[in-house]
Amino acid sequence: MLLNTYTTQTPAYDEMWTAAPFHSAPREHWQPLIDGLQRLGHEELRRRTSEIQRLLRENGVTYSVYNDPNGLHRAWQLDPMPLIVGEHDWRVVESGLQQRVELLNLMLSDIYGERRLIAQGLLPLELIYNHSGFLRPCSGVSFPTYEAKSRQLRIYAADMARGPDNRMWILSDRTQAPSGAGYALENRLVMNRALPDAFAGMTASGLTVRRIVPFFSALQESLLAIVPERSRNPHIVVLTPGPGNETHFEHAYLASSLGYTLVQGEDLTVRDGYVFLRSLGGLQRVDVILRRVDDSFCDPLELRADSHLGVAGLTEVVRRGNVAIANPLGSGILENPALMAFLPNIARYFLGEELILPSAATWWCGQEKERRYVLENLSSLIIKPIDRSRLQHGSLSHGVFGQNLSKIELERLRNDIEREPYRYVGQEFVNFSTVPVLNGGSLTPRYAVMRTFLVALNDGYIAMQGGLTRAAMDKHNFLISNQAGGTSKDTWILASEPEQMPVRIKKQATTDADQSHEEPLSAPEQRFFRQEYTLSSRTAENLFWVGRYAERAQATARHLRTILQQRAELVPQGFAQGVSEGSSKTDTAFLHSLLFALTHVTMTYPGFVGEEGEENLRKPESEIIAVALDSERLGGLASTLGSFKRSVYAVRERLSGDTWRVIGDIERSWSELSSMAAKETLNDESRLLLLQRALDSVIASLAAFLGLNMESMGYDEGWFLLDAGRRLERVIHVSSLLQSLFVYKQETAVEQLLLTQVLELNECLMTYRSRYRSQLHLATVLDLLLIDRTNPRSMVYQLERLQQRVEDLPHKRTIYAFSRLAPQERLVLEALTSLRLADALTLTEIHDDSLRTALETLLIGISTLAGQVSEAITQEFFNHSEVQQQISSSVVS
Repeated sequence: MLLNTYTTQTPAYDEMWTAAPFHSAPREHWQPLIDGLQRLGHEELRRRTSEIQRLLRENGVTYSVYNDPNGLHRAWQLDPMPLIVGEHDWRVVESGLQQRVELLNLMLSDIYGERRLIAQGLLPLELIYNHSGFLRPCSGVSFPTYEAKSRQLRIYAADMARGPDNRMWILSDRTQAPSGAGYALENRLVMNRALPDAFAGMTASGLTVRRIVPFFSALQESLLAIVPERSRNPHIVVLTPGPGNETHFEHAYLASSLGYTLVQGEDLTVRDGYVFLRSLGGLQRVDVILRRVDDSFCDPLELRADSHLGVAGLTEVVRRGNVAIANPLGSGILENPALMAFLPNIARYFLGEELILPSAATWWCGQEKERRYVLENLSSLIIKPIDRSRLQHGSLSHGVFGQNLSKIELERLRNDIEREPYRYVGQEFVNFSTVPVLNGGSLTPRYAVMRTFLVALNDGYIAMQGGLTRAAMDKHNFLISNQAGGTSKDTWILASEPEQMPVRIKKQATTDADQSHEEPLSAPEQRFFRQEYTLSSRTAENLFWVGRYAERAQATARHLRTILQQRAELVPQGFAQGVSEGSSKTDTAFLHSLLFALTHVTMTYPGFVGEEGEENLRKPESEIIAVALDSERLGGLASTLGSFKRSVYAVRERLSGDTWRVIGDIERSWSELSSMAAKETLNDESRLLLLQRALDSVIASLAAFLGLNMESMGYDEGWFLLDAGRRLERVIHVSSLLQSLFVYKQETAVEQLLLTQVLELNECLMTYRSRYRSQLHLATVLDLLLIDRTNPRSMVYQLERLQQRVEDLPHKRTIYAFSRLAPQERLVLEALTSLRLADALTLTEIHDDSLRTALETLLIGISTLAGQVSEAITQEFFNHSEVQQQISSSVVS
């Protein structure tokens, strides 16, 4: 039985298990879930757990960890056991959170406005002005006039845990750019798919698991309410630090789900007192910014001069009321943990109420009495910095547990506090509640923290009916954070009656059994207008390179696979026996030509070229493995796949779920190959066999990726650039391949073998056989690969499609002095014309005994023009960098 192995093993309150003196059993509101899981059995539950991780992996759900030895993107972990909060408990928590966020909103307005709290002595002046979250340039700045102008704090999150008094305690407030809502939504959607019977079991028992999707509809409504002017088509963007940020998945996920444009600071610019998005069609005005960048980094002109994440001049635009930001610049001051010590008195002052939800007892060291208490009890308290910066002894921003420090570390911390006491707080260490975590087929207790979210509307704050729960890695660990590891949980808020949806959120009628089913997001009711050219130049550039890298990786993988297949057929004993010793001269020359072409096409010199290449040709195994697997080898397959992955992650909000499943397949297959090939016990021959099997998977997955995007992406400027990148890369590849193999005449038998492989590499062998039904001839092969407009793999076909794509893009024709064509259009037309004028028979003519001069001239010319096309597209559409910084650091002093 599932519960036979469960014991709380801690003195703390357990959320699932009641440990009464004479009766130990699951709590009543947990019983339906326990019964359902018991009916599943161990094997089925293990299968469902694997299904959860598979869905998360295929959906590309990640959490990036800085300096993580296992890679930049860590797979998101979700425990199949949710945290269940009963209806009565939730009513208290919800009321307490709404009270708290109203209070914090009043404090934010006061700190940057009248500052009555400081004047009345309810907040120490030093606590505010010495905090890095207080931004002096934001004093007096508020949202422009709109319906909910009294609520500056649009989004709020609180971390909570149940204390020893059986009440939920607030551990921290998140007011700057609260993260986690997107992960909470993804957790719920995955749980709905993997464990639908668990939700059904709750419904059958007369309970309902509340939905969380309405929160996101409320978020959309909240952002629409702060549009500075009632424009017919307000433009809302999500400002992200970029793919390197730990929660970038969520930024892209929310932007895609809510229908907003995901931007980085370099995508935006300030002109004439307004914020604009640099799009392919020109500047597009931005009305609202949902920021995921810390406020001090948002403006290098007025806030932080060394920031490359923000928009120069943004603060002035906010000051003029021409753009709204959620949350407002300067709201980070409310995350100061020292404020918790003063909240009870502030609540009485502003609200005339006691706090419904308590905070952990907090002592700010900037006060003499409190500092003395902290220093006397250092080993039993939790010590935190007031501004989430790194403590001097190296701990992370969440602080340290005094009981875990050595005498030397405690003394060092004591000195730090005495030197700058106002920078530290001490908090009471409390045994918070534990939750059940499925670990190796059994349930074990773990300390956990629940984060839930609220959003401002005209009539108050709306709470998410759920949240993101995080559990510690092991049962003795009190440190709970995504950076420290652990697992996440879905959070179920129970109701005894079917959930009544707010009037503002439209919904079709449902049955009781449907109550737990999450529906797709729908925007609040409004008039709809199509918005043209909202693609940022940075996103456009990444899409262009996604197309190029995908084609390049596929071509390189095909070339490597061809070499390994031919080597197996012509030299059965393997390269280790020597190509020349085990094969005919024709076979040797043929394989050498393919290896030479590999170096030429991938630009992985010296490779198989020159004097060093002669040595590699005699024993090519290590060079082939390096080109395939060495990520430091620029131009090689691993390096190209790495570049492809980085570009894909930068545009993840533009790609479908099915596309992400394919990307996951590519990552897994290549990661498994790299891990196996790195084993010291394997020789080169074994590594080549592993490589050959993996190449089939990579080629198929890349083909699926390209096919999905060609069919599932809208035919807009993003699709045009993705396709343009593909076509341009194919032109460059075919030109480079033909140059390396046929510009210099080889023996007829060798050229016959090479012609077959060139057709195979370009997926044209069957087409050639069906059209010509004759022996292979260089002239007919060149005709098919270069000039035949009906062949979708031919170079002329690629250039014609490329011509169409560059014409489809929104050109800024006013800058083309006396020309009717953009530079890239003229270059493509020139390449296309030279190809159309070419004659296949003339291209095969030999001069100076071995050189096909006409073929060389044509291919070099087209390669050069293709490179110039890429540069021209970059200059017109991707030139998006604009660096502005403070003239003097005194601006923020």
